[in-house]
Amino acid sequence: MPSGRPASDRCPGVFTPHPAADGALARVRLLGGSITPEQLAVLAGVASQYGDGFLDLTGRANVQIRGITEVDAVADALVDADLVPSTSHEKVRNIEVSPFTGRLGGLTDLRPLAHELDDALRSDRRLTALSGRFLFGLDDGHTDIVGGGTDVCAIARIRIDETTGFDIVVDGEIAGSVAQESAVAQVMLSVAQDFLEAADGAWRIADLPASARLDLIAATRSRLDPPLDRSPVAMTADEPRVGWFDQDDGRVLLGAVVELGRLPARLAEFVAAVEAPVVFTPDREILVCDLGEGVAETVVRVLAPMGLIFDAASPWTRVSSCAGAPGCSSGLAEVRTDVSERVESGLPVVEREHWVGCERGCGSPREPHLRVEATGAGYRRTHE
Repeated sequence: MPSGRPASDRCPGVFTPHPAADGALARVRLLGGSITPEQLAVLAGVASQYGDGFLDLTGRANVQIRGITEVDAVADALVDADLVPSTSHEKVRNIEVSPFTGRLGGLTDLRPLAHELDDALRSDRRLTALSGRFLFGLDDGHTDIVGGGTDVCAIARIRIDETTGFDIVVDGEIAGSVAQESAVAQVMLSVAQDFLEAADGAWRIADLPASARLDLIAATRSRLDPPLDRSPVAMTADEPRVGWFDQDDGRVLLGAVVELGRLPARLAEFVAAVEAPVVFTPDREILVCDLGEGVAETVVRVLAPMGLIFDAASPWTRVSSCAGAPGCSSGLAEVRTDVSERVESGLPVVEREHWVGCERGCGSPREPHLRVEATGAGYRRTHE
């Protein structure tokens, strides 16, 4: 077993919430961060009635509810809303998708492929043994997912005949390619199956011994065509997905953030009332999609005063934190209070910052950032 890894994965879910200091914590895993307005309304109601009144956005485009008092009631409501489509595969349903896919740029619309991968994953009983940390990724060519720490990712590429194919990236290394989209899901699940055979307690491919990791990549390479693009894999450091965006179909997409990455339940109810698809991103952004111009103008006018931040220059697009004390028993400082004071001070935010209450560094961004870690002697600042 890799050093530092426990025998069991205690990653929270809906049926097995984490017993935090402020109550039970449930994580709702969304397919590529996508949620219908009806489902968002259910989440808001659950957070308000049974939780602490907030939806916490995560670095994997999921949602967490803290302070839960009635675990069974929450689980029943989320299952009824199809937010937990599989009880057996709930915690292994970790699929990130380029947030703009099918709406703005990109080489192809990955939404159908995302559903195909999700269905195939939930149909394979063997894959219930994956840890809740194992991460699948689908990147439509924006390079916003492929370099972000996925275990296995398919990235759309242009082939020599100008059609679209997919490179398969395993733990950051390009293993090869497939020409047809219909082959992508099975190739990715084969990587996951190979990982399980070699895992021996490891949570992720990066946790494998070096030789086992190389063998897994070699086995994947043997099943694939040569790569379409051999350039190094790196995540694009784009501007925040915050503000007004014109979709490819002429409609409008609005991107926003909220303070501390915490969406108040009451505000979530108003977002749901727009009756438009919503996408949460791995950068804790909230995308309200497929709007007419008039509706978009109304959304900004009504929801900005309520706390949705549509300004890409806001420091909240670059500052995040874990829960810290008192909600987390490991927290050595009231991180949320301290980071809020830091933002309100008006001091410029010149780089990505993530504040954490202990050495675990929960929620840390995948891109380079300034880590501000609470210790017994105050905050320590390091670059990650």
